[in-house]
Amino acid sequence: MTGSAAFWDRIAARYARKPVADEAAYQRKLAVSRDYFTRDSELLEIGCGTGSTALAHAPYVKHIRAIDFSSSMIAIAEKKRVDQRIDNVTFECRGVGELADDGRCYDGILALSVLHLLDDWRGAIGLVHDLLVPGGVFISSTACIRDMLPGFRFIAPLGRTLGLLPELSCFTAASLRRALDDAGFTIAFEWQPGKRQALFLVARKPR
Repeated sequence: MTGSAAFWDRIAARYARKPVADEAAYQRKLAVSRDYFTRDSELLEIGCGTGSTALAHAPYVKHIRAIDFSSSMIAIAEKKRVDQRIDNVTFECRGVGELADDGRCYDGILALSVLHLLDDWRGAIGLVHDLLVPGGVFISSTACIRDMLPGFRFIAPLGRTLGLLPELSCFTAASLRRALDDAGFTIAFEWQPGKRQALFLVARKPR
């Protein structure tokens, strides 16, 4: 975990300058997500990066708690928040595992381009389920690497050793759906813009 945080700290400034790869797809994901929010929604975003998505959703909800384990990413996100004068988003440098015992629950949890960066991604899905109120939604966008690039799992360890890649978990879309089902979720919406693009899912916790 420490090594991964160091990787993201190192590239944070460059990451912040990088344009969205598919702006149309990103805007659709924002719009679909908002169909599941209300003005009273309390949201959590895990792996918020430099905060763009949390800040974009801020006008549509009551409050967003946005976390990332990279202190450099959080510093950039906080500067954006201040510059945009947004007061209903709270950025914190915190890992997913640190959420288990804080006693808070959420109407919606976002994990965008995050699950494939976690060693225990299945455990994270179970934790998300626990943190949601009954009827709450889990919104994720995930690179299912074993479908997109079947041989990549053999290359990734070398990339990590050279410092060119972060920690990566290589799994299929079928494995992701099964993990959501095993955790007790029902998939309410599914969309993949292209064969080698992230799988966008909205999963609901039963009431």
